Amino acid sequence: MQKSWWKESVVYQIYPRSFMDSNGDGIGDLKGITSKLPYLENLGIDVIWLSPVYQSPNDDNGYDISDYCAIMNDFGSMEDFDEMLRVAHQHKIKIMMDLVVNHSSDEHPWFIESKSSKDNPKREYYIWKAGNEGKEPNNWEAFFKGSAWQYDSETDEYYLHLFSKKQPDLNWESPRLRKEIYNLMTFWLDKGIDGFRMDVINMISKDQHFPDGKSMNGNKFGDGTPYFFNGPRIHEFLQEMNKEVLSKYDIITVGETPGVTPDDAKLYTGKNRNELNMVFQFEHMDIGNGPLGKWSNLPWKLTDLKKILSKWQIELEEDGWNSLYWNNHDQPRVVSRFGNDSIEYREVSAKMLGTCLHMMKGTPYIYQGEELGMTNVSFPSIEDYKDIEIINSYKEYVLEKGMDSDEFLKAVHARGRDNARTPFHWDDSLNAGFTAGTPWIDLNPNFKQLNAKEQVMNPHSVFHYYKKLIDLRKKYEIIVYGKYELLMEEDEQIFAFTRSLGKEKLLVICNFFKEEPLFVFPEEESAKKLLISNYPVDEREPIQHLSLRPYEARVYLF
Repeated sequence: MQKSWWKESVVYQIYPRSFMDSNGDGIGDLKGITSKLPYLENLGIDVIWLSPVYQSPNDDNGYDISDYCAIMNDFGSMEDFDEMLRVAHQHKIKIMMDLVVNHSSDEHPWFIESKSSKDNPKREYYIWKAGNEGKEPNNWEAFFKGSAWQYDSETDEYYLHLFSKKQPDLNWESPRLRKEIYNLMTFWLDKGIDGFRMDVINMISKDQHFPDGKSMNGNKFGDGTPYFFNGPRIHEFLQEMNKEVLSKYDIITVGETPGVTPDDAKLYTGKNRNELNMVFQFEHMDIGNGPLGKWSNLPWKLTDLKKILSKWQIELEEDGWNSLYWNNHDQPRVVSRFGNDSIEYREVSAKMLGTCLHMMKGTPYIYQGEELGMTNVSFPSIEDYKDIEIINSYKEYVLEKGMDSDEFLKAVHARGRDNARTPFHWDDSLNAGFTAGTPWIDLNPNFKQLNAKEQVMNPHSVFHYYKKLIDLRKKYEIIVYGKYELLMEEDEQIFAFTRSLGKEKLLVICNFFKEEPLFVFPEEESAKKLLISNYPVDEREPIQHLSLRPYEARVYLF
């Protein structure tokens, strides 16, 4: 068993724009983060994953970078960054930066040069192709809708953009480009940061034949993902990155890798592969997707969720490592997605979901506000939303294809990315203590009842429950390294599993619904210790047959 500090850590994701605003301009910033580091130290987290803070025109909220070695004006200065890093390390908190190198901004100097002429030396930094009989080079669809190709009249060629047209894809086939990327990574690591979360990193290698993708449901565009998810040279590129940069530092690395299987994940994270520490997979995030993906949000089944999470637990048992997460800046709030965000059950279901995730094998990620049980928001109008994905999908499905706008908004309320991006709830004062100005996006109105100030003072809050989950992980090695085994596989209400290490066994029982099902323990009950529960429990109570309360969670150590 290989032990590593990053396996034993808990990571906390900060979306800087929405975390804490220090200067009253309505946008969260680096000084705001620095001011809240004592709060995070109190929670007990080990690593902050910082969503992008680089210079950016902000077409996709900072995931379109125009200067990799400068800080976005909205967030402050490089001096502010250096101070935040210094103070975080004082609080024994590491900083993991977001690395976005599948694409840059079209305002990056590299791209400006690249499009200036076909014989510019930086032409090869991006993916340029001639048209195909007056049309795009192929039929690939961009993730933010429309063609993945943009025509440039000056050079009479198209450039590839898998996301927004202001996010041209970088050409990793160019050794000169790769060297530039390794240099910018080294710039940040030499500053003292502690790792990288790598945005859509499994898309950097494209099939150089650029074939058409399969078209579904009468869509004029095709699905290009078979030709750029886990592309032909991906492992060669990552092994080179590891050799040139990553292996020289003791850091944490996680790749965002949509469309991976456990077998793929072992190639990215296996102990002798010299690539990454762990990856983010998305299978459990796609549960409930209908014909229009998340915009036709369907009911989900617990057996499906258990099957997916258990598969990843078991397949990566011997080699590789799991990232454990329920939500992030691209996903809705977990208590609204897999729990119950009603006033009656929000708190207890938020605690249950935290228990289930933090007791699995892997490195847990907490998204800002998850530790308070923050919920989705139901803005009344499309005008209230800022996310490019929501806005472009509204244009396509409602304005072009005639989908009912109320039906689309209902899907946005359930699954849209802006659910995660409303400002953090610090207290019950004006704008939840996030800003003295006008917030860049509206707040969730429930901040009066649901905020950090109230929860830090209340020992029975979701915040204190998460604090205890983190603390247990530091005390009990079995929570980090124990072997996982699913119980009651076919049960549609209870998610129960064991973890085993040496002579110790951990039993985790989670009721995902408000009904009161019966838990049956299949083994002889031996001397046990209750580690945590989200209801008052008599520790001596026998658990062979246990009637669970709504959203109840318990963890026992044998």
